[in-house]
Amino acid sequence: MLSRLSIRDVVLVERLDLNFDAGLCVLTGETGAGKSILLDALGLALGARADSRLVRAGADQAQAMAEIEVPAGHAALALLDEQGIEPEPGEPILLARTVKADGGSRARACGASIAAGALRDVGAALVEIHGQHDERGLLDAKGHRAMIDAFGKIETRTVAAAWDALSQAKARHAEVKGEVEAAEADRDFLDHAVAELDELNPQAGEEEELATMRQRQKDAAKVEEDLEELDPLLSGAEGALAQMRQAARRLQRVSELHPALAEALAATDRAIIEADSAEESIIEARRELMHSPADLDAAEERLFAIRGLARKHRVEADALPQLLADMQQKRDAIATGAERLAALEKTIKDAEAAYDAAALKVSEARRAAGEKLDARVADELKPLKLDAAQFRTDIREGESGPQGRDSVEFTISTNPGSPFGPLSKIASGGELSRFILALKVALAEVGSAGAIIFDEIDRGVGGAVASAIGERLARLATEAQVLVVTHSPQVAARAAHHYRIEKSSDGTVTRTSVAKLDEAERREEIARMLSGSAITDEARAQAEKLMEAA
Repeated sequence: MLSRLSIRDVVLVERLDLNFDAGLCVLTGETGAGKSILLDALGLALGARADSRLVRAGADQAQAMAEIEVPAGHAALALLDEQGIEPEPGEPILLARTVKADGGSRARACGASIAAGALRDVGAALVEIHGQHDERGLLDAKGHRAMIDAFGKIETRTVAAAWDALSQAKARHAEVKGEVEAAEADRDFLDHAVAELDELNPQAGEEEELATMRQRQKDAAKVEEDLEELDPLLSGAEGALAQMRQAARRLQRVSELHPALAEALAATDRAIIEADSAEESIIEARRELMHSPADLDAAEERLFAIRGLARKHRVEADALPQLLADMQQKRDAIATGAERLAALEKTIKDAEAAYDAAALKVSEARRAAGEKLDARVADELKPLKLDAAQFRTDIREGESGPQGRDSVEFTISTNPGSPFGPLSKIASGGELSRFILALKVALAEVGSAGAIIFDEIDRGVGGAVASAIGERLARLATEAQVLVVTHSPQVAARAAHHYRIEKSSDGTVTRTSVAKLDEAERREEIARMLSGSAITDEARAQAEKLMEAA
């Protein structure tokens, strides 16, 4: 509910802080006192168009802030979350707007900046404003289906799930059909490419192995001659290793004659050991670097074939095995495509049947709820002096979707025999406000906004009709907070909380103020509304009766 409205420098209001309570709140005052200013300020805080003409003369800017209490899980919280704004748990939502005299404006929600359009969406989820020229919520046919569903407690999860299954089946059918058609168009290419790849049978990592083998063969060819020349120098009969062994045998015979000869023998033995190791290493290298022209030719031929196919298909060489698998799958899809499409078509047919059944069930429930709503609204019309009018929930077959295939719109006929049409195009201003009230009372338990505002809904009526309007506003206020700007004493008498709007002037500056009235002040204000500026005892007595009757 709207718990607080703060206004700074808006038209005639210099500074005003209003606290509101739950239930029916009425705002009264003489014509021109400034009731519309309060609604303009509230509209500004809720995201209405910013107009620099709202700035009080002499001020730099106008400000309006609305404090609105919401329960956990309210739709407005989700809208704020989309904007990255998260109110403190349990704290009210604060919506504020500043308009500068030069035309600039700034919007804030819970202290954070927010786009004006996003503020308008949040405001609409929190407060409904119904006036002579601002009854957008119930007049927007886009929301009527959701209202009927909430009113009739219609469950749409089954039809939504059926729509999702049908959509997925159709999407899969289109995907497979596209694959089959594309494969069929490329059939000759696929046959040739698969045969070519299958014959080569490339393996993952094979390119690197072949490149390594090729380089090793080329390296072997380079060192083969040098390695052959090393053999007689080191290992041959006259090689260095044989001569060192001869020298070692001779040193062994004389090594005991002098310590230096013993050291020479030890050094020679170490050299022989190192030379043996060198010989083994050379043998291992020759074995691994053994040059085979045939092997080199084979490695180069396969390597070039793999790289050629990779370039041809514009993929990496290691991707060729997967490419072969993909092409085989596409080619196979041609052969199995008809069967796959037939199976998917059956899935679609089954899904359509399930959707049709779910959608029909929802449609029947909506029609039943529409008839129930029509009866409820009809009961409200006669007391509101709209007994010649008729209300009808028009439910037609529309575009299929996750909520079914119904198009729902609230329509009225204002006179017997007149065609039914949208509320906004058929009803006059006064009739429209009363239609809105009748519909709001009928839909009271499904309203999402915690605060509903009516601006002079009783304009042009009095007596029993005004009493009927007051009674219905009070009834609606048991479901949501209702704020009413009224000139009707019958409506004012129903109030749980009464505020009087006054305009004063010191000769140079005119100001608007608002005061909350106690019981005695309420009686005096209702008497004024009954008799005019000169309040009589008869008017006070009549005011007392109205308040007691309420």
